[in-house]
Amino acid sequence: MTKTKPQELDLLAVGETLVDLISDDEAESLAEAELFRKVQGGSPANLAVNFARLGGRSAIVSKVGRDGFGKFLESRLRAAGVCTDYLQYDPSARTSLVLVARSKGTPEFEALRDADFRLKAEEILPEALIRTRIVHTSAFALSLEPCRAAVLHACRVGRATGKIVSLDPNYSPLIWPDREEARRVLSEVLALCEITKPSLDDAARLWGGGQTPEDYIRRFHDLGPQRVVLTMGAEGTLISDGRALTHIPLRPIEVVDITGAGDAFWAGFLIAMLDGLSLEHCGLFAREIVERKLQTVGPLAGSLDRHAIYSALEK
Repeated sequence: MTKTKPQELDLLAVGETLVDLISDDEAESLAEAELFRKVQGGSPANLAVNFARLGGRSAIVSKVGRDGFGKFLESRLRAAGVCTDYLQYDPSARTSLVLVARSKGTPEFEALRDADFRLKAEEILPEALIRTRIVHTSAFALSLEPCRAAVLHACRVGRATGKIVSLDPNYSPLIWPDREEARRVLSEVLALCEITKPSLDDAARLWGGGQTPEDYIRRFHDLGPQRVVLTMGAEGTLISDGRALTHIPLRPIEVVDITGAGDAFWAGFLIAMLDGLSLEHCGLFAREIVERKLQTVGPLAGSLDRHAIYSALEK
């Protein structure tokens, strides 16, 4: 791989880079889906791509197979402007795949994992952590060893060196059947985090249903993060700094594909936060970005002028 000249990074995403195979037509289940479209996927990788499309400097620390899918992913990341200096190829593993039934709601999916969870702590170069302002990861990446140890290492070093540590607690029992283990590991990471973005579905799967959004937010705050952003689908988003709650309502739009919507929202929120916007304006900007994603199959296409969007929001 061609190395880029080291420079400051805004965001280092640590975790899964994989291929999403998304059904061409809407389907309630994979059993109903027939044809699939190949797109770059993986929550940290999606966030890095969206971040780069907004003009941010992002890099990915991840592992793929030395196969056609791995080469496809590197080319897509580089084309989006993501630094791939720390993307690892494993000749003994196959690139991980996720089959997704395209849906307007939470989609059914099946993960075929191999290379993504084989990332090791010693493969995360100190230079990568020194360069960045944000270290970001996901529950998916924490669900299996040795990647879990690699992610924990990155978060600990990030916290110790004054970086913003960010977690998408995208917990799913399909990926991580042992919920008690998931709670323990995620609690350890959340203690290192400044900010986290659970969805209402994530929170219910992790902590059990029947609780209010405010209850879930309080649970996350109690584990360490100063800022909690709870996305609630059609009910919009709640943003908490531990003192006050801000509600960002969802606007009616035609949804084409929900896969990766959380990653688009989070990329928008984090880059606006780095730009010094208030939490409310971060949420409003993130809503603008996720609306564009919801109307696109696969990741966001093309670059977006975030400063033009900031100006429009001010008006």
